[in-house]
This record gives sequence, structure tokens and C-alpha cells, in this order.
Amino acid sequence: MLGVVLLYVGIVLISNGFYRLYDTKEKSLVIMNYFTGGLGLVLNIGAILIGVSSNQPNIWFYPSATGLLFAFTYLYVAINTTFDMDQRLYGWYSLFVSINALLVGILCFYGIGGNVLYGLIWWLWGILWFTGFIENTLGNKLGKSVGYLSIFEGIFTAWIPGLLMLLSLWPE
Repeated sequence: MLGVVLLYVGIVLISNGFYRLYDTKEKSLVIMNYFTGGLGLVLNIGAILIGVSSNQPNIWFYPSATGLLFAFTYLYVAINTTFDMDQRLYGWYSLFVSINALLVGILCFYGIGGNVLYGLIWWLWGILWFTGFIENTLGNKLGKSVGYLSIFEGIFTAWIPGLLMLLSLWPE
């Protein structure tokens, strides 16, 4: 499941990055955010329901809980953009997720929820989420650097790992 979601996280990060670099119309960015957020929501809620119905232990829900951080990120961006809402609360959400990404990354180094590669990836994602806080809540615009970071992370932390997972070539 993770490989499927990461493939789409990759394209949404790349699309969002190009949106920043080419200053395209804001409404054009929401489509992939809805698709990717919706996919992540459905798959993670489905996994949670399977876990509840089969009486799984709490740790079984950990991947879905962290996966929903992504789903809600993309849906939050899409809904805020669609309805032209104030982005400051999204910035606070981004801070919350970036702190979680730091903690999840540390746990990966101890074999909880992944390995060292996952830990590094979570930290990179945390940096990107933190830019959401800096820009949307603090009001400090970081310019095109966020676009480049988003494209880089889309390729190297989501698209390539997702594809390798789907091909059973990703190290466990």
C-alpha cells in the first residue's frame, strides 16, 4: 500500500513544486492534491477498519496514523485553495506534522515504523512541512526554494521509493 501512495505523493509534490516555480494559477494545483489526499484517506481508513475488525494491537495502526498526516495535508491544501481560505491554520498544522516527522524519523532509526532510509525521508518531509509553517503562519516567504525542495523531495523521497517498493526492490 505504501508504494502506491508514495507514487502519488511523488507527483503531487512535483506538481506543487512546479506550481511554485512557474507561478501557475492556484486552482490548477488542487486536482492532484484532491486525488492524492483522497487516495491516502481511503487506503488508510480502510486499513484502520481492517485493524479494528480483526482486533489488532495499537502498533498495527501506526502506519495508517502517520499516513493520514499526508492525506490530510493534501486535502487541507486542496480545500483551502478551492474555497480561498486563510492558510494560517494550515501553517500550524504543518508545524504539528513537522514535529511528528522529526519524532517518526527518530523512531525509524530504532526500527519502529521503518529503517534508517525511512528516518532520513521523514526528516526531509519534516523540513518541507516546516516551510508551510514559516510561510503560512509566520508570513516569511521563502520564494522558489520551496518549489525546488518540493520537486527534489517528490522525486527522491516519494516517487523513486514508491516505485521501488512496488517492484519489491526497496530495502525493508
